[in-house]
Parts: sequence; structure tokens; C-alpha cells
Amino acid sequence: MRVTNLSRRPVDFEQADAINQAIRLLSLRHRARAAALLAPLGLHTGQEALLLELDRSGPMIQAQLSGALGCEPPSVTLMTRKLEASGHIRRSPAPTDKRASVVELTDSGRALAKEVKQLWRELAEETVAGLPQRTVAELPGLLTTLTGNVDNRRR
Repeated sequence: MRVTNLSRRPVDFEQADAINQAIRLLSLRHRARAAALLAPLGLHTGQEALLLELDRSGPMIQAQLSGALGCEPPSVTLMTRKLEASGHIRRSPAPTDKRASVVELTDSGRALAKEVKQLWRELAEETVAGLPQRTVAELPGLLTTLTGNVDNRRR
């Protein structure tokens, strides 16, 4: 199914290619840079998002964590196992459902989340260097719209 916005002209191939290539390259390079920044902390990409989500939202069931992170439950299970083994999170049976696990940060995890926040600020500053402040302010909304557009097309 092809979706077009009737309020503007369709995108020609050259523009489409430029947009798609730019997004693809940004994604690859941003992920690689994030991996390089996280490695000294003993983290792999994805684990920082889990730590930051728990820091932001507090303890939650793994299924909720999976939804919040937008990733599959087996990925969250693997990340939680590794972070638990390193002492950064704790898992315990949910009080209402013994099959579910509640995940929460340990003191070590809270300290690590604080370090991740600093790295995230540095990565964001590197990423938007040279852009006007107004563009930087608009960027989260623009990227959220792009993500929503892609998500809506998959349904």
C-alpha cells in the first residue's frame, strides 16, 4: 500500500534516496558511536536504554519494560540477565504473578545510569554540533514524527 500526503508533491527518487541514505547512515554511525562510549562502562547498546528506563520509571515487570523499550521480550530477558549478573539490576517474582519478574535498579545500577546520562548528553552534543539552537529544539519532535510515520505504516 502506497501512502502519500496530498498536501505536498510526492518525493522523487533522488530526494527519497537522499533521505533514506541519510537516516540509514545516521542510525549506523550513531549506534557505533554509542557503542564506543558505552564499552568502557561494560555496556552494550540497548542496555543503556534499559537502565535509563528503570531510572526514569522505577521498577517494572519485564513485559512492561519490553513495551517501554520497543523491543522483543527475549531481548529484554537477555539484557536483564547480563545486567543482573553484573549487579546493576535485581529481578524478583512479581507479587501478583509468580511467572513474571519485576526488574529494578540496584545502587550500582543507579550510579551507572548517572554515568550513562552524562555520556548521552555528550553524544547528543556531538550529534547536533553545528546546528542552530532552534533546529536542535525542534529535532526531538521531528524524529518522533518520523518514527511514528514508519510505525504507522507497519500496522
